Amino acid sequence: MTYTAHWHSESGLPAPRRVIVADDRTKAAVAYRLACEGTALLWRGDYQGARQLLRALGSRLDRLAPKPGATPAETFHRHRQARGHRARVLGMLLVVLEDDHSLALRRAPDVRAACTEAYGPPRRRTVVSLRELLGVIGAHEWRRKGVPVPAVGGSIHPHYGVFSPVRGEYVDLVAAAPLPAAVHGAPADATAFDLGTGTGVLAAVLARRGLGRTVATDSSPRALACARDNVERLGIGDRVEVTDSGDLYPAGRAALVVCNPPWLPARPTSAVEQGVYDPDSAMLRAFLDGLAGHLQPGGEGWLILSDLAEHLGLRTRDALDEAFAAAGLRVVDRLDAKPRHPRASDASDPLHTARAAEVTSLWRLAPAT
Repeated sequence: MTYTAHWHSESGLPAPRRVIVADDRTKAAVAYRLACEGTALLWRGDYQGARQLLRALGSRLDRLAPKPGATPAETFHRHRQARGHRARVLGMLLVVLEDDHSLALRRAPDVRAACTEAYGPPRRRTVVSLRELLGVIGAHEWRRKGVPVPAVGGSIHPHYGVFSPVRGEYVDLVAAAPLPAAVHGAPADATAFDLGTGTGVLAAVLARRGLGRTVATDSSPRALACARDNVERLGIGDRVEVTDSGDLYPAGRAALVVCNPPWLPARPTSAVEQGVYDPDSAMLRAFLDGLAGHLQPGGEGWLILSDLAEHLGLRTRDALDEAFAAAGLRVVDRLDAKPRHPRASDASDPLHTARAAEVTSLWRLAPAT
């Protein structure tokens, strides 16, 4: 019997070359061996049984935690390799989405709305990993409930594949930083740029602080749709314009340019990781190199950046200072905040030492001359 369906992977993984059918009779030890060997398991049993099997596979992988490296950078790279191996193995447990995005499994939840939000309207029968599907379901719940953000006077509703503002310290920094001279006295007449807006949370903060016009840019269609959704929910569409960035900056100049680039110079392996990893610091450098030419007199650029990369040995403070100077910028001031997320105090995290020392900063930058 031949079974055909379209393959989909948000991480861009190729379709597995070998697939066997698995169900509630499949033992975890057998499934683990097959998955490690590159054989995918197409689940046709009970949905809750599939979730239990996925947890069992995860437990086995947890026993293979890598040893710390000789340097923080080596520890980081080993950790990422282990996470990559974990994702590949867990990604071998597959389920079929029918041509209406439903799951034809016993005790399966209704995932049609979640899948339509993530993947778009249903078109054909599709095979995805259960692990990815659980991420889609979780994202749907985040989007439905929203993330309370006091600095915007409401909640932000993240979409699938868009980084959620669960780390509130960087939002609070933007809410508290002194506005630049170009804004003083007439914020309603000022224009700001929010580069790489994501959910639109920082653009919303600027609107709440009274800036009359904020141009929020992004290159991700999902982020653009998400930011527009949040702008509409918060009722600030008359003050925030969401637009495709093209080459990062919109046309013109602004009194304030805000940028919260991904904080770690490494390559992302999934859509949501694009909010964490910035290959070769490309977005950071593009922001710095274009800033002086996009500021009005008396304007500032606000760079929101964690120093986690420095504690991991992926970037030095000297390199950051040199990038400022090379872009013709000076530091007006720096505001710091300690992270408020569970990993900062999780001693079992392989990167705990670096995370415990991490500081998030808002760098107020202006042209050097």
